[in-house]
Amino acid sequence: MKAESFLPDNYSPAEDEPFMNERQLEYFRRKLLDWRSELLADSRDTIEGLQEATRNIPDVTDRASEETDRALELRTRDRQRKLVAKIDAALRRIDEGEYGYCERTGEPISLKRLDARPIATMTLEAQERHERREKVHRDD
Repeated sequence: MKAESFLPDNYSPAEDEPFMNERQLEYFRRKLLDWRSELLADSRDTIEGLQEATRNIPDVTDRASEETDRALELRTRDRQRKLVAKIDAALRRIDEGEYGYCERTGEPISLKRLDARPIATMTLEAQERHERREKVHRDD
């Protein structure tokens, strides 16, 4: 029996069940797939909007404003493209049985953290240590 066939709509991972059991994995798979679908739909909407918005605006100020809006929209979509890649990597980790475990320490990542940030690859403590080291090396 596949996990998706018995996962209730109101299911939420709980600390009192085995970590990364079939239900939890299916819950996070669905969460990631839904998030990915939303991002891809937004990207399609942006592309369609940009194609429709190509028009000749005679006023220089209006044209500059529209170009600024476009640049901001494209930057946002680029960030989302990178996010889709992270979502795909998380889905691969689910398939490979590595999802939910810190890539640095091998310890389980808290369910609360994964629920808030399903693409997380490190425990909160390992992430904080990583960011502190990054900051120290960046200041050099």
